[in-house]
Amino acid sequence: MKIIGKILKYSILKTLYFNFKYFSFFQAIKLPVLISRNVYLKEVKGKVFIKQDIKKIGRIIVGSYGVGIFDEKRSRAIWQVSGTVVFEGKCSIGHGSKISVAKEAILTLGNNFKITAESSIVCTKNIKIGHNCLMSWDILMMDTDFHLIKNLKGEILNHNSSIIVEDHVWIGCRSVILKGSYIPKNSIIGAGSILSKKMVYENSLYLGAPCRFVKDEVIWEE
Repeated sequence: MKIIGKILKYSILKTLYFNFKYFSFFQAIKLPVLISRNVYLKEVKGKVFIKQDIKKIGRIIVGSYGVGIFDEKRSRAIWQVSGTVVFEGKCSIGHGSKISVAKEAILTLGNNFKITAESSIVCTKNIKIGHNCLMSWDILMMDTDFHLIKNLKGEILNHNSSIIVEDHVWIGCRSVILKGSYIPKNSIIGAGSILSKKMVYENSLYLGAPCRFVKDEVIWEE
């Protein structure tokens, strides 16, 4: 009964469609991914892999995890994937959040990764997020500028560039994480920060626009 109650919180049709679209029959019948009623499955292409053995229903939740300041009933998440998404374990993608992965791009989400609500990940090349990471609300993460910038010789000046987030990183609300960003493990990115380069020190607080080192020897708890 507990399992049935858990499933009924989500869209049965969307959940079945998603699982049987991406996984083998014996994986899909375990329903490793639960899809909320308010998820728009805009593009269900490409490939999805789950690295850990699937033992429980709903190890991955899309569109039903967030905070009280947003209207969960009216906030719609979007799944637009034609590339590859790798789940390395348990994952919760909050209501109103958007996942967009272009063809030939790879998005890797570590074990126990959470997005609270209304955040967006746009992957056109490669974004890798480590284990036990937390993204707050209203965050934009993208590894592209979308539009090319060229010099007068026609040479591209703004190639897409990977984003790497190491283990146990907390990214504060309304931050923008741009292409070429690297965040060391056990770091904190303060609210409203804009990051577009490599941060150096682990166990550190970074803050600002542009983002800069503020304090070392810090830890954070969920």
